[in-house]
Amino acid sequence: MKDRLTDGLYGLGWSTVKKLPEPVAARLGRTIADTVWKRRGKGVLRLESNLARVVPDASPQRLTELSKAGMRSYLRYWMESFRLPSWSKERVKNGFDVKDVHHLTDGLAAGKGVIIALPHLGNWDLAGAWVTTKLDTPFTTVAERLKPETLYDRFVAYRESLGMEVLPHTGGSAFGTLARRLRAGGLVCLVADRDLSASGVEVKFFGDTARMPAGPAMLAQQTGALLLPVTLWYDDSPVMKGRVHPPVDVPETGTRAEKTSVMTQALADAFATGIAEHPEDWHMLQRLWLADLEPRADAAPAGETS
Repeated sequence: MKDRLTDGLYGLGWSTVKKLPEPVAARLGRTIADTVWKRRGKGVLRLESNLARVVPDASPQRLTELSKAGMRSYLRYWMESFRLPSWSKERVKNGFDVKDVHHLTDGLAAGKGVIIALPHLGNWDLAGAWVTTKLDTPFTTVAERLKPETLYDRFVAYRESLGMEVLPHTGGSAFGTLARRLRAGGLVCLVADRDLSASGVEVKFFGDTARMPAGPAMLAQQTGALLLPVTLWYDDSPVMKGRVHPPVDVPETGTRAEKTSVMTQALADAFATGIAEHPEDWHMLQRLWLADLEPRADAAPAGETS
């Protein structure tokens, strides 16, 4: 029943919200965001906890302001995503303004393949639609299998309608397909700021240890493709902003694992720069840092205080 309800709500969003006038959809998003924020559920509390690491000198009042703005940003992402399939090509082309895009266009022109790695900042679906529309460049991405399966199918159909090739993040076959696309000079885009699996690479992120996926760095090493971090953000305009950061180079020395560690840390540093500049647009409502997942060795036993 819960799965059917979840699938139904997303289906309602894609079928109904896209028909609303843009100002009405924007107001609806803010209303939902403010309502959810006031309820102080687990997602909002986790967002505030994460933001406390990003802005360590923030007062409690500042953190609540940031989390409220963060929920509004998160719902803006969803309102835009529900409406994207109905946007005209001109609306998509004019909906994103990106700095230093020459890193991307020069990389594509070189014909060696390009990997774009992004954190959960802004609206990565809009950025992807801009790439397929404005740059007329298709790309391949990976999607986590969601439950219920019908919801996963909705997301795949949605992203394919925007011009993306979507591979399932299961079975280990995605890596090989991504590598083939890159060797053919193609573009791969991956959201890459959270990986809690055993294969995740440990990085220092805002002063503590987190895990991020090894895939982008490993693909760059294996295929020779250019690895580009990208960060996104909103301002008060209807146009999302973004920046293509300089390429992350493959180290000349070290083992494959050592090179992967160095490159993934470089991605984390680029992500941190963008997140620190626009913390309210980082949609991380889940646990990320290892200290938030694992009990500290020096923690007092339950029922005791230090």
